[in-house]
Amino acid sequence: MLTMFEWLEWFKHMENTKPFALVLFFITFVLIILYIYTGKKRSQRLESYKNIPLEDDDMNHHKDLDHE
Repeated sequence: MLTMFEWLEWFKHMENTKPFALVLFFITFVLIILYIYTGKKRSQRLESYKNIPLEDDDMNHHKDLDHE
């Protein structure tokens, strides 16, 4: 008769654990990507973030010109 935690013995063997971890991390990655790129509001918000570095440079440039 199997005890309650004997199925955990399967994880002691690296040949079992590595493929399981790979599949687990891949599924997590895909779910994160799907969450980020689905939904119209989230997609529009992410698109607006792409110009943040350029906007910051423009603002700093204008501040430097004012101090000269």
